[in-house]
Amino acid sequence: MNADDANRRWTRSMPEAYERHLVPVLFRPFAADLAARAAALRPRTVLELAAGTGALTSALLTVAPTASVVASDLNEAMVAAGAAREPRADWHRADARELPFEDGGFDLVVCQFGVMFFPDRPAAYAEVRRVLAPRGRFLFNSWGPLATHGFGAAFQDALEEAMPGRAPAFLEDVPHGYTDPALVASDLAAAGLTLGAADQITLDGVAASAASVATGFLTGTPIRAALEAGPDAQSIRASVTQKMTDRFGAGPVTAAMTATVYTAHHQE
Repeated sequence: MNADDANRRWTRSMPEAYERHLVPVLFRPFAADLAARAAALRPRTVLELAAGTGALTSALLTVAPTASVVASDLNEAMVAAGAAREPRADWHRADARELPFEDGGFDLVVCQFGVMFFPDRPAAYAEVRRVLAPRGRFLFNSWGPLATHGFGAAFQDALEEAMPGRAPAFLEDVPHGYTDPALVASDLAAAGLTLGAADQITLDGVAASAASVATGFLTGTPIRAALEAGPDAQSIRASVTQKMTDRFGAGPVTAAMTATVYTAHHQE
């Protein structure tokens, strides 16, 4: 497995930690925002890509209860976890580059913080265009640079202090590696889609503790596999958790997080 594959691989043990420690803090605030934008479009048929454990799925079904929602993810473990948590959606394991859905079958395709993981974004966007109805919309978000994410930046600093010269670059390379709206527009255009809007937003994440956030990054993302490959994983985790606590303090903690929300449609 090469580094690119490893950065996108989610093992069966990760979704529980991801859901418990990261989803409420990092993803639910943006899920509420994206769901509200989706509901304003009055969709009837919705396809969600990279649905993960269902944070956006649940938010969508709450604000647009009459919509038919198909939730998909490449990872079997995420699909199983998401289907158990949000059974109101129709769940499928699906590769965004080869979607098993008919042409023009959805009037809205949504994706929360998933496009960064697509190994071939123009190919995935071409599939979005294919399954999107002629007047449909593609609504998705992507994190800003790592420096604009209070929790992520602090975690990466702590990781680099604990692992000088060998800290995994997963956060900067993947979740925070697709931050240029011009590149997004170019990738969409290559697939026959037009970028209609790009809105930068900053929301607060609130966690029970800095240690919880650290645990989420350490055990609920591909960073886990990178650490487990070495003999000092336990000491690194302890060091990172302590450094995060020193940085934010004990008890509930808050940090600002920036992302860009994109809306695209068929080229005229």
